Amino acid sequence: MLNDRLLKAAASGDAVTVREAITGGAEPDVRDGIRRTPLLLAAAGDHVEVAKILVAAGADPNAPDDRSDTPWLVTGVTGSVAMLKVLLPAKPDLTIRNRYGGISLIPACERGHVDYVREVLKTDIKVDHVNNLGWTGLLEAVILGDGSKRYQEIVSLLVSAGADVNLADSQGVTPLGHAREKGYDEIAALLRAAGGR
Repeated sequence: MLNDRLLKAAASGDAVTVREAITGGAEPDVRDGIRRTPLLLAAAGDHVEVAKILVAAGADPNAPDDRSDTPWLVTGVTGSVAMLKVLLPAKPDLTIRNRYGGISLIPACERGHVDYVREVLKTDIKVDHVNNLGWTGLLEAVILGDGSKRYQEIVSLLVSAGADVNLADSQGVTPLGHAREKGYDEIAALLRAAGGR
């Protein structure tokens, strides 16, 4: 019963009930029907105060659900810098992969989460990680982005962090090749200036 209360409270962002449930003996890493933990539910809803309580109680930032999502991986999807900062002290595995073979940086690049990308690049995350599609964060920002200022900024951040601008996709097309094809002139200029071919 306490565990059920904890899961429900974590999902809704009810920090008071979460604290009471933990104090009462609820398990920090209890799972729901699809193996989501309270911390994963909190991360998905960006319930930062709830996450703080759970991290302090020893909740696992790497616990995967049935879809291979983890609390840490979800931060790359939501782009929550606040949640990233709450989870970092819990020592998340920066190499853990989602169901597409990507690390948290990749969905953040795809979705245009500039502030998250800037913050996560301060960690030891691998900037040139390649997912199951054969794409890096840089490729995702170019291929799945819209060429707007936020994607230009992400490309700039990745280049500054040492991303390999000539690391091609599985078809042999480089980030610059994709930028040219899409008519993203500003991004193409950034990549050329960084030695892109």
